[in-house]
Amino acid sequence: MLSKPPSDPAGKLSIEMMEDEQSATYTVDDALISSGFGKYQILILSYAGIGLIAEAMEMMLLSFVGPSVQLEWNLTAHQESMITSVVFVGMLIGAYSWGVVSDNYGRRKGFLFTAIMTSGAGFLSAFSPNYVALMALRFLVGIGLGGGPVLGSWFLEFVPAPSRGTWMVVLSAFWTVGTIFEASLAWVVMPKYGWRWLLALSSVPSLLLLLFYAITPESPRFLCMKGRTMEAVDVLEKMARLNSAQLPSGKLVSDKNIELDEVSESATLLSATAKAAKEEENDNIKEDEGSDFGGFKSVSKLLSPKLLRATLLLWMAFFGNAFSYYGIVLLTSELSNGNRICAKQEVESVHSNNSSLYKNVFISSFAEIPGSFVSIMIVDRIGRRLSMASMLFTSCVFLFPLVFSRTEILTRISLFGARLCISASFTIVYIYAPEIYPTSVRTTGIGVASSVGRIGGILCPLVAVALVHNCHQTTAILLFELVVFLSGVAVMFFPFETKGCRLNDTEADMH
Repeated sequence: MLSKPPSDPAGKLSIEMMEDEQSATYTVDDALISSGFGKYQILILSYAGIGLIAEAMEMMLLSFVGPSVQLEWNLTAHQESMITSVVFVGMLIGAYSWGVVSDNYGRRKGFLFTAIMTSGAGFLSAFSPNYVALMALRFLVGIGLGGGPVLGSWFLEFVPAPSRGTWMVVLSAFWTVGTIFEASLAWVVMPKYGWRWLLALSSVPSLLLLLFYAITPESPRFLCMKGRTMEAVDVLEKMARLNSAQLPSGKLVSDKNIELDEVSESATLLSATAKAAKEEENDNIKEDEGSDFGGFKSVSKLLSPKLLRATLLLWMAFFGNAFSYYGIVLLTSELSNGNRICAKQEVESVHSNNSSLYKNVFISSFAEIPGSFVSIMIVDRIGRRLSMASMLFTSCVFLFPLVFSRTEILTRISLFGARLCISASFTIVYIYAPEIYPTSVRTTGIGVASSVGRIGGILCPLVAVALVHNCHQTTAILLFELVVFLSGVAVMFFPFETKGCRLNDTEADMH
């Protein structure tokens, strides 16, 4: 007669622990929180920061190149303003296009093409033989610059939720570095070597993006959403090793996987449901890959009932911030020149104002440093909506005295304060935008919003240059006041507050 085998509670417990470990799951957010913000994220931040420096330099040089080209080629004020506007037209197209590419084919592919186009067209524009060639090449630069938000979304998807706002503000500080560096470069290069050398040297940061591209990782959140979980795990493991941390135990899943598991648990025939869920997941992956090249499906998601209100208000905020920010940058140079012309004061020479122009732009660029500090202090404390609204309304206060008086000191102080607040608001809206959209349409969402902002960028040079040149400075200031105020009102009606919230992978998670 066979006897019963002795019980083995320790072995049974060990098996149960192994089974629990195998059944345990974790998300990308869990992995990011476990790994923390360490050396890996610093490297990601540095690469994205170089891209932001490149974008800032290409944008800021327009303040210096326009007047010089106008003088050399005898251009009209309208032709000068079009040199700036054509860049924004390119950015409008690029922001949408690269967003769609990044959501369908990966973040890395998105910023690869932007770096190639920005560095190539930026360098070639230094050799422009005439106005038409310069316009065409700057248009291509604009298309490349439109991919800037892709780098921001890419970096965002590596940052743990609790510190996301702070580190996104730190990333935006690279823009400030780019503006200050460009003003310094222009101050040194322009008087001796001219605008062509400035264009050539300003394309160098974009070239650096290409040099280090090979070592950049794909976003694990994007990989997970596309069903490439093994690749996502590989990226997360490298991140954990470099940060001297450990990933959570179990299997990596996305929100899409979690939804499928919930369906399978509630079904009576578990094996059949699991098979159907697996087939559905595979169909979704196939559908995701390359099925939305035109981006129409992605844009329709942005206008779905759950996202419609947020999307439309976000477009208003982007338009207002872009119109006001670039308008204030242009007013820094245009108002001082316009005041001299309209007051019919004796102008010694065109060149005599060059040093003053570099000085004014250089000083006003430093306004973005305290703007970044203000953003860091308030974005994770009082939330995204209140932070943006307070900065926009405060900017209105700074601009208001210019309606009545435009002495040199008052103009400098008012524009400095207004730029501080607008740069802070612009920084926060670039944090908020990718946070409200699910991973599947995140870069498309921020790309389309950025494109709407570029419309503001297209219009503001025409307003700032044309109105000021025609001695309608008060009208120009009142228009900027109205746009900034309406942007602040739009922000107050945003439906979501994203402070401290985890990023969503699917639209079903939106609240």
